Amino acid sequence: SMAVDTACSSSLVAVHLACNSIWQGESTLALVGGVNLLLSPVITINFTKAGFMANDGRCKTFDARANGYVRGEGAGVIVLKPLSQALSDGDPIYAVIRGSAVNQDGRTNGLMAPNRWAQEAVLRQAYRKAG
Repeated sequence: SMAVDTACSSSLVAVHLACNSIWQGESTLALVGGVNLLLSPVITINFTKAGFMANDGRCKTFDARANGYVRGEGAGVIVLKPLSQALSDGDPIYAVIRGSAVNQDGRTNGLMAPNRWAQEAVLRQAYRKAG
């Protein structure tokens, strides 16, 4: 059992860690979960004051009319195991993860301005691992 807290990326980092454990033979099955609960209004209030929140309460990802984002609660769990084991067990297979990578770049212009070079590097690393 392991808890991962890397803010917005926690669930994906947990998937990455679980995949590495499976790929390295440390485990044969992993339950990976993530949850986000809005237990205090403080962050939403501060983000609203800073102009980060969408005025109409709707996310418009990749839309020219996008004017902010909306916070939400949610939870999810996935089961990961080696493909060969899933096939022999007759499990339904919804996706195959062939590679993953994680990085960070604390020396950026801030949380809302990610470093494009770091993002490119982590994508290239994941693609390399995927073959």
